[in-house]
Formats: sequence, structure tokens, C-alpha cells
Amino acid sequence: MYRQASYDTKLIFEYSGMERKEDNTLLKERLPSGMFRESLDIPDIPENIVVRHYTNLSQLNYGVDNGPYPLGSCTMKYNPKYTEKAVRLPEFSLLHPYMPDEAVQGALQVMYELQTYLAALSGMDKVTLQPAAGAHGEFTGMSIVRAYHQYNGQPERNEVIVPDSAHGTNPASATMAGFKVVEVPSNERGQVDMEAFRAAVSEKTAALMLTNPNTLGIFEENILELADIMHGAGGLMYYDGANFNAILGRAAPGLMNFDIVHFNLHKSFATPHGGGGPGSGPIGVKKELEKFLPVPVIEFDGEMYRRNYDLPHSIGKVQGYMGNFAVILKAYLYIRRLGLEGLREASGRAVLNANYLFKKMREIDGLEAPYDGTRMHEFVVGAEPAKKEKGIRTLDIAKRLLDYGIHAPTIYFPHLVKEALMFEPTESETKETLDRLISVMESIMAEDPDLVKSAPHNTFIGRVDETRAARHLLLSWRDIKNEGKTVES
Repeated sequence: MYRQASYDTKLIFEYSGMERKEDNTLLKERLPSGMFRESLDIPDIPENIVVRHYTNLSQLNYGVDNGPYPLGSCTMKYNPKYTEKAVRLPEFSLLHPYMPDEAVQGALQVMYELQTYLAALSGMDKVTLQPAAGAHGEFTGMSIVRAYHQYNGQPERNEVIVPDSAHGTNPASATMAGFKVVEVPSNERGQVDMEAFRAAVSEKTAALMLTNPNTLGIFEENILELADIMHGAGGLMYYDGANFNAILGRAAPGLMNFDIVHFNLHKSFATPHGGGGPGSGPIGVKKELEKFLPVPVIEFDGEMYRRNYDLPHSIGKVQGYMGNFAVILKAYLYIRRLGLEGLREASGRAVLNANYLFKKMREIDGLEAPYDGTRMHEFVVGAEPAKKEKGIRTLDIAKRLLDYGIHAPTIYFPHLVKEALMFEPTESETKETLDRLISVMESIMAEDPDLVKSAPHNTFIGRVDETRAARHLLLSWRDIKNEGKTVES
């Protein structure tokens, strides 16, 4: 049984000896008036107490270095440490984006080669590394869709079709880019309902945004027909690459006749993910869309790598400088180290792990598996039976998992499944880890309902009043000091 240690809850500001008293007469005489502080509230405490304080804080957190992180549709895989070491090399870490091309040929070569690798893996013709995250890549891709139709004299194409199994960022990105979202339902097999899709396509259709495999972990077997219908109507095919880890080295969106792809370097290519960043969401496009890519585009003339800003039809700049270079470098190293065969093995293991876990999970009393067939890299089970029989909700199960030292999976998504739990074990986890996860889930479903419904019990913070937390935000250490009182946000 996992048990979280208990630590001193003081803030660093609350340690004694905060105010530093020093004789700064000479310094004060040399500084211009108004630049010298009368006091500086920095805790004046010994080094070992500072180190102990922050080490203890770090142990209250949870990440992929602590244990399994089975968040579905997020691919929270282990981050190899060789990439972390490489990005700290001064040859990379001390670069400045305003340095001339001649002085940063190595960095530009890394970015150029990563572009070519991503293009080859996806079946696209050109890639930009600029977008800072997956949703940012989606917005960039949708902006290219808009520019393409305007360029062709069809600004009336203002609708984007999105399946009900899509990621939540898809309709948001399309809306932000100025499109109206048209949702189509899934059929009894968890795939796009073809009849509903045909009915949704019109002369106003700009694109279809699709994740393949979808958020249920199911591969869209009608993908080529979907593409034919969309292209026949004059629209574009947009591939959400959040689930690209399932098909790496085995299938390519370009072969499925997609026109635009976004990649999540912080998902598919093992760079850190979560906590708001860092991320990177490059996009790839087919040749007819190259002219609309954001500037600058990195090019190679056979002798020198250059940043090209001369694209008259570009949608413009979408990110400061050249994107998140540290994340880009880590993804480049990951691909170079694994190679095509290594990437194929990674995707194969991810699919194998998911199907092993899926088979075992669907056999646990209190859980049910919607839709037939095997899964790709992730799967969804529903806890509706447990809710009906014992009053245990998906949220309760997620909280109880924390007591066992396991991060909860994605819950209540997608909305197609009642009391949904979405697991994605990735290729990183061993069979032993998966077996323990299965054993823990079996134990939770057999436990006293009151124990589960009041979880977590062994974490530093127990069950949170989520309604109060949402209404009374604690945004600074001063707010935290006043916890228990009503804090006006």
C-alpha cells in the first residue's frame, strides 16, 4: 500500500530570520537615489534547510519518474534522460534566436532534419516546427485551411466537421480559426457514422478534423472512403496527431489521404509533458499547402541552412523565434536513437500493452467495455455497473488509485461512455507494472464502497472540495496562508 510521507507545511517565506540586516552604507552611497531597497524579504535560512524544503515539496508531486501515468489520449510516456542531458549542453543551451544563420548552423540542421523525419513518418511534404503545443498546431492547421479556401476564391467554406469522438481541442481550434463546427455521431462500432457524415458534407464544408485511431482507441476502418467524400466535396482532411504513437513507423496519415497533420512532440516522441508545458505541436502539409506555412521556413540549399521569411502567401508568424527548441531537440534525439525500427517497436508495444490491459480490465466486476473488437494504443472502460450496484463513481475510483501510488487515468472522457475511464499504458510500462495496475483495480472494485468514496486516504491532501476550489481560487502563497477563509479571486 502506497503511503505519502507527511512534511512540514510551512512556506519558504514563513521560516524564521526572514529579514536580512546588513551594513550597506557604502553600496547605498554609490547607487542612485531610488534604486536602493530599505528591506528585502528573502528568507535568511541555512542551505540544508532550503534544500530539504524543496526536496520535500518535490516528493509531494507525481510524475512519470514516480510510477505509471496511464492518462488516455495524452501519451504520458517515460522521458529518457539522455535527451535531458543533451539539451543542457552549452552548445545548445547558450544559443540565442537572434544569432545569424551562419552562427547557428548546427541548430538549424537539427530542426531541418527533424522536419524531414516528421514528413517521412507522416507522409507529408513539408513541416513547420513553430507551433508551441498540440492545440496551437491545430489552430495553425485550421488557419492554413482558411487561407487555402480564400486563396481559391471560396471564402464561403466556413464549416468544419468534427466527430463526437474527437479531442475537445478540435472544435475549440476550429472555432478560434473562424469556422462553424458541425458534429457527426459515432456508430455502434465506435467509428464515424458514414450516413451522418455524408449528410453533413456540403458546399460550405472546409475540412474534416479526425483523430485516427480515435479517442476510443479504435481505428477508423472507413478512413479512405471518408477522405474520398471530403476531397470530392472540395474540403481538406486534417489529422489530429495526438494518437500518432499508435501507428508510428507502421502507417502514415499521408497514405490515408490527409492533407494536414499536427504532431505532439511532447506525446509521441517522449519529451516532457504536463503541467502546462513545455510542448511542441509541429504541423505537416501536402505540397499544395506549402505556400501557406507560417514563417520562417527552414531550408537547405546544399551548403547552408537558412531561415526563409519570403513566403508571400504565408499565414504569418504563429510563435516567437523558432518554436520550443529544447523540446524539438529532445524529439530529434529520440528519433535518431530509435530509428524507424525502434519507432515501429515502440508503437507495437504500445498497442500490445493496451490490448493486454483492456482484456483484463473488461473482466473486472463493476466495469464494462463498450464496443467490440481490439483496440490500438488506448481503450475506454465504463464504471456504470459499479455506480448502479455500489454507488461508486469513476471519480471515486480515480481518487482511490492515488492511495496505491498510481496516477489516475483520464476520467469522464470521451462522453460517449458512461462513467468513462480511459487508459493508455504506452510502450514504457512493463508487464509487471500492468499486472499490478490490474490487481489494484480488482482490489478497489472489491473494497467497501465507503472506503472508496472517501478516498484518497494516504496522500498529503485528502478529498478536495472541487466546487469550492473552483469558486475560491488560491492563486498565490498569500492566498494559501489564508486558506480556510473566503478568498476573493
